[in-house]
Amino acid sequence: GNPELPTAVNITWSSINFKTILQWQPKPSGYFYTVEIHGQTSDTKKKCIMTAETECDVTDVLRNVKETYTAHILSVMSSGMDNFEEPPFAVSEKFTPYIQTVLGKPEIRNYTQKGSKLHVVFQDPLTPYTFPNGSFQSVRDIFQHDLEYKLYYWKDQSSGKKDATTESHTFEVNVDSTKNYCFYVEGFIASRRENRNGQESMVLCTSVGRSILDEYGAEVFIIIAVIAIAVITLAIVLSVILCKRKKAKAAREKEPLNGV
Repeated sequence: GNPELPTAVNITWSSINFKTILQWQPKPSGYFYTVEIHGQTSDTKKKCIMTAETECDVTDVLRNVKETYTAHILSVMSSGMDNFEEPPFAVSEKFTPYIQTVLGKPEIRNYTQKGSKLHVVFQDPLTPYTFPNGSFQSVRDIFQHDLEYKLYYWKDQSSGKKDATTESHTFEVNVDSTKNYCFYVEGFIASRRENRNGQESMVLCTSVGRSILDEYGAEVFIIIAVIAIAVITLAIVLSVILCKRKKAKAAREKEPLNGV
């Protein structure tokens, strides 16, 4: 082989919604990398053959998501594919997509607050894998009943959170009809020991019956009150000063007449 060639280090798997990227170091100089994916029960597959990059999208060779894989990062010369000597290589940690891929952000499709009910509709994140008809599979299509979602919600301007759980695509929770609420949705896999919680959706807030006090907070009203008091006080002081000046002027105008 070519034992003098550097081998890859810091090999990491990065996977969200089953889109999986393998990354490593260092940048090659005078040689290339080839990635081999080894499954416990599947045949070895080559990816990113003779690449000068330090990352490789291996999503399409990990279709058996419950399989456990390792990656061999081979360091090869440009002529390395033409001989039968085994090139030097580094081996990654084991990776099982079903257990280790991160759940991406759910998409909030619609939400309403009517009376004492907050209704939220969301959509599963999609994966890169497709059905025979070409449509993309969602994370629910793969995880089935292992996948649940949590809704975290709280009164606007408050820090106290509540949560609700569903296996469907909707939430309906009881709320205070006089208050606005903020919320987000997060997927989780209860069967996992680690990496159970997914990424949080964007935070949204309702705007039913939103008062000026809810919008700007009590602090703004306190500031406005202080300014108003200051303006009123200034007006009174100026009125007193002007009144005194008028009296003093009137007194000075009468002095010559008194002296005659």
